[in-house]
Amino acid sequence: MKTKKILVLGGNGKTGRRVAALLETQKDIEVRIGSRSAKIPFDWEKQETWLNAIKDIDVVYITFQPDLAIPTAPEIIQKFTTLASQNGVEKMVLLSGRGEKEAQVCEEIVKAKAKNWTIVRASWFNQNFSESIFLEPISAGFVALPKADVLEPFTDADDIAAVVTEALLNEKHNGKTYELTGPRLLNFEQAVSEIAKITKRDIIFQAVELEEYVKMLREYQVHEDEIWLVNYLFTEVLDGRNSSTTNDIEKVLGRKAIDFTEYVVKTAETGIWNKVNELS
Repeated sequence: MKTKKILVLGGNGKTGRRVAALLETQKDIEVRIGSRSAKIPFDWEKQETWLNAIKDIDVVYITFQPDLAIPTAPEIIQKFTTLASQNGVEKMVLLSGRGEKEAQVCEEIVKAKAKNWTIVRASWFNQNFSESIFLEPISAGFVALPKADVLEPFTDADDIAAVVTEALLNEKHNGKTYELTGPRLLNFEQAVSEIAKITKRDIIFQAVELEEYVKMLREYQVHEDEIWLVNYLFTEVLDGRNSSTTNDIEKVLGRKAIDFTEYVVKTAETGIWNKVNELS
């Protein structure tokens, strides 16, 4: 049986490293990590790295940093997908954002340029609370966020990775668009409260205006790209449009989606939320 070669872009990211780990367990699969630090480096901002990264590759998992919604994304995705198809890539699986109309422009480009494709739209990750921007404030015991009352079906990165891996390996997912959500709706205050309850810690939650939140991020020297993305998400996406659940995870995986409580219990066991930042 011919070995299938799969390129995982963002292979060190929240979903990319999980996808790579799942693929490594498969027979007749060769995984290539696409990142700046990889043996064969890949950098979205350096087109000269793209050709070597896709050489001899059959399938590509596309995650784009910082987000498909940024204004320059369509042009970059257009150039990459064209190059990939011209150089023998047979299928592309794109991670997109649920409810992001700007990201859907990139989805249409992938559909037009890829020989075969699957689109995976995900809502906010559970892991944003433990592997991203919310980790430090939770560890410090004080979380201030805008849009505190908007309900979101937080989705686990393990579920997203499992769905993506299925799409990368099985042709039956060609031409499909999946919208991934967790099994229930929570707002940010409820999510933080659940973390506090399970970790038995006092974590204060405070609702703030978006302008105040952005100012706080700048004071903490968060990168401007990340601030832009947060501003976009809280302005354009967190307006209730995603306050519903789907069963696409169960449809693809044959099991229920991971619940937020299950995620919190598992993550709490690692002690990640107890590592209070030295500066706090």
